Amino acid sequence: MPRRRRSFFDIFEDLFEEMEELRRRIEEEFFRFAIPEELKEERFGPLLYGVRIEIGPDGIPKIQEFGNVKRVGVRPKISEEREPLVDVYEEEDKIVVVAEMPGVERDKISVKATENKVTIRASNEQRRYYKEIELPKPVKPETAKAQYRNGVLEVKVEKQVKEKKEEGIDIRVE
Repeated sequence: MPRRRRSFFDIFEDLFEEMEELRRRIEEEFFRFAIPEELKEERFGPLLYGVRIEIGPDGIPKIQEFGNVKRVGVRPKISEEREPLVDVYEEEDKIVVVAEMPGVERDKISVKATENKVTIRASNEQRRYYKEIELPKPVKPETAKAQYRNGVLEVKVEKQVKEKKEEGIDIRVE
């Protein structure tokens, strides 16, 4: 039986097969060590973790984590409640909080406001959200208004108005 001659492309095919096998083994080892044993038996639904990085007006990067996986020391902590992705905008006379919370009904959302923070809770059979948002300036909680459309919650709250003092202070002459 004559020996089959190998093509130049057969070498690359063998190389790619070996690389795919190596990738599969690395992935198996990663998942074996990445998820703690105590969490392998519990089921929380899909794991969601994300970060958003933005540069603030002061030039300092700000990192915001969202999802239901939190970094606590070396091991991840998984929660049934997801932390929604949130933006806080400061306008001239109000503060606007925008939270992405797809998959919940409007009547399942609870929003509470204090002078310094807004707390959002939402839940249904498949999803639960929870987030406490510290506000950049004090607000009037009684003016808070919220709208929910297409999975996006928008909360608007008026800022507390500080009375402006007249320029200068009267000084009594003795």
